[in-house]
Amino acid sequence: MNKKLLELLDQIEAKKLEVRNLVGENRLEEAKAAKQELKEMQDRFDLLKDIEDGAASTMRQQIEKGTEKHVEEKDAVKEFADAARNGFRNSMNEGTAADGGYTVPEDVQTQINTYREAKTSLIDLVDVENVTTDKGSRTYKKRSQQTGFTKVGEGAKIPGGNTPQFERINYEIDKYAGYFPVTNELLEDSDANITGTLTAWIGDDSRVTRNKLILGVINTKGKTALAGLDDIKKALNVTLGQAFKATSRLVTNDDGLQYLDTLKDNDGKYILQPNPAQPMEMIVCAGATRIPVFVVPNADMPSDTATAKTRKIPMVIGDLKEAVKFFDRKQLTIMTSNIASAGSLNAFEEDLTLFRAIEREDCVAKDLSAIVNGEITITDESVVGE
Repeated sequence: MNKKLLELLDQIEAKKLEVRNLVGENRLEEAKAAKQELKEMQDRFDLLKDIEDGAASTMRQQIEKGTEKHVEEKDAVKEFADAARNGFRNSMNEGTAADGGYTVPEDVQTQINTYREAKTSLIDLVDVENVTTDKGSRTYKKRSQQTGFTKVGEGAKIPGGNTPQFERINYEIDKYAGYFPVTNELLEDSDANITGTLTAWIGDDSRVTRNKLILGVINTKGKTALAGLDDIKKALNVTLGQAFKATSRLVTNDDGLQYLDTLKDNDGKYILQPNPAQPMEMIVCAGATRIPVFVVPNADMPSDTATAKTRKIPMVIGDLKEAVKFFDRKQLTIMTSNIASAGSLNAFEEDLTLFRAIEREDCVAKDLSAIVNGEITITDESVVGE
């Protein structure tokens, strides 16, 4: 493909980006005009490409008939003969660029590869509500111990009973955002899908943001030290009790999984087993206790390293949908612009495209009595991450 065609192809890609940006900015009339220009450029490219393909076909036919010869082939023969006359004084080798290294292709891939990572979102574990205002409240009946009716005799005065009491939880939406500058040269010249890669990166930033908000609410409840399996069972049976035990799960990290995976019952059987109904889900089986286990990577839910060989492993036990409420005002939105300014950057002047990501949300405690914010202290050197 000749230089003129390549330049025209670059112009077409730039015009496509211009049309997209105009539509995104709701400048529809300008977008229509730009689209017409794009169509004319594409027609011009198709015509020139047809002519070039025809010329290339004619050249191939002439070569096959012997009327044309490769100049490159002649030059190569001449260079070899000259080298022979001079006794091959300059040794040809791959290690030196001028002596042959230039002819060896480099194995460079421009396709973006990714390392395998473990990524988990906690948003599905909590109570999520979409809202349309920036602040509000929700009313709940207070939890109280009812005493029942009072025994009265015939004709005796009936005493008053206790009426239900109510309380409210409030939310106030906050904005979380960031911008990401990319040069237009990179977007135009790269063979890789830079836009797709950056969009995935922004989406993962959203996941990390929400995880931090949820863990922040969980950690407003004081830590409960767990000495082992018996304390886990007590947290389920007594602390959480029948109100939450049936819907509880144990949320821990990689360190916690390692700890649970080494526990055995009195018969020597491991207590961590796959769930027969859902083989990909793990459950702790200890006597009458059956509790699903949800594992979060250490990177997202780190253990508290107290000393070089001691760490406190988080083990949140309970029903997070009852404990934490997440108010979502505006899900993640991404906008691009090649004319906007952000901080010290001027996209138009510096020929940049700015990607802007915004989400608006609040995360509050709904009923922290629905969870036990537990931790187990481990001194075993074999803990994950050592």
